[in-house]
Amino acid sequence: MRKSKTVLLLLSALMASCVSAETPSTDAIKKLVEPRLGANVKVDSVKETPYAGLYEVRIGNDILYTDKTGTYLFSGHVFNLTTSTDLTKERLEEINKIKFSDLPLDKAIKTVKGDGKRVIAVFEDPNCGYCKRFRQTTLKETDNITVYTFMYNILADDSFTKSKNIWCAPDRSKAWDDWMVNNKAAPVAAEACQSPNQDVLELGHKLGVSGTPAIFFADGTRVPGAIDTKALEEKFAKIKQ
Repeated sequence: MRKSKTVLLLLSALMASCVSAETPSTDAIKKLVEPRLGANVKVDSVKETPYAGLYEVRIGNDILYTDKTGTYLFSGHVFNLTTSTDLTKERLEEINKIKFSDLPLDKAIKTVKGDGKRVIAVFEDPNCGYCKRFRQTTLKETDNITVYTFMYNILADDSFTKSKNIWCAPDRSKAWDDWMVNNKAAPVAAEACQSPNQDVLELGHKLGVSGTPAIFFADGTRVPGAIDTKALEEKFAKIKQ
């Protein structure tokens, strides 16, 4: 009987070690993957997914996938074909969520259309062509919206000058639309006028905003890049304002 118990214990230990070997910890996978991605790449986390034996590799605001051996790297979106759901997109929205109420809205230009009940914050550069198109089409066609514009100067040196001129104008909202929609420059700002340019730049870096426009919604989700009116309305329909 003692011998049988010993055998059973040994078998249990062997099975446990096999399971451990077949299912490495996420920390172990991280240690395998990170050095293979390059010296300056930092993996923030590795998480096992419920599909296809893939592991999620999070790098900043981006997601990649690897296998349990850390040998293969997959870049792209995973879809559930049964429900037509973009699982990667849902996950990206989750990890990139912010607390909208934490945004320093006093450092943004406020524009209200209609009842203004629907709220977004947009990071834009005054030299951004896609931002101008977003203003000239989507925002022009959208009513009952409040837009907080953070002038995020990342495209050119003179972006800072243009943003300061607009911030220091008597009517910031009008000055911004004059420039972005009608290509009418704001008057030169007084040297003593202070703008939040540097604060907004630091805020954008903190939030991982790497391009313009970047749109943040009241529920904390974001959309990188310009979207059309239909897509904006569909997004609003999913959000409880």
